[in-house]
Amino acid sequence: MAGAPLTTPVLIDIGANLAHDSFDADRAQVMERARAAGVAAMIVTGSTLDDTDKAIALCRQFPDVLRATAGVHPHHATSLQAGDRERLADLLSDPMVVAAGECGLDYCRNFSPPAEQRRAFELQLGLAEQRERPLFLHQRDAHTDFLALLRAHPRTASRAVLHCFTGGPQELEDCLALGLSIGVTGWICDERRGQALREAVPRIPRERMMLESDSPYLLPRTIHPKPAHRRNEPAYLRVVLEETARHRGVTAATLAAETTANACRFFGLTLSYDANRLI
Repeated sequence: MAGAPLTTPVLIDIGANLAHDSFDADRAQVMERARAAGVAAMIVTGSTLDDTDKAIALCRQFPDVLRATAGVHPHHATSLQAGDRERLADLLSDPMVVAAGECGLDYCRNFSPPAEQRRAFELQLGLAEQRERPLFLHQRDAHTDFLALLRAHPRTASRAVLHCFTGGPQELEDCLALGLSIGVTGWICDERRGQALREAVPRIPRERMMLESDSPYLLPRTIHPKPAHRRNEPAYLRVVLEETARHRGVTAATLAAETTANACRFFGLTLSYDANRLI
């Protein structure tokens, strides 16, 4: 996957669910399209223990392009039991894993009861602290409880990115006060739901912002021409870049350089600019 150096601004997609079965038929082609669009590296999201195993296997197959997170999404909190602690700890120690998560709270759908979500989140906060891993976080409709749990782990919170931030300026200020970095997705491209995020984005410090596709979810609504399917993929991260740059009043090239440097620093990545690949 190394290929020739990219001539477009280099991006890192910090949240791509590439282990999702919607990519099973054409995953290699998806990755090639991402590279052609300037996405030099992707962080594959682990949302269950089994998904994390798949994410790590993908990283071993494409080590010059991919790294993974290891964790359990709040939707699956009931599946994470005390007996799984050692398995998750081992996954966090894998050299292909660069962060703990996706973990956090999601009271929007409550696929797992809130009490179970808080228990699973606490367990993962403790493991991230023990293994000294940065955190890849999720929060939906649970702002108050989410902040309270993070405040109990201030050192870990200061090394965390809130993935797919969708809040407005006040929520942003609360998160920044804890030291969180902010992940911006195609939510900013949604004229129906994205207004609060559009108001918040100019206030994110440039050293605390990263970009992500969250593919196969959140296909940017501003994409033209629109694909025949509804599946998002990392190649469309350029649409997120352009929309975010517009709302920040900077060039896409400037924002690409800033967010790529932030991702490398946050996840401990080294990107070869001769071949635009991880080394």
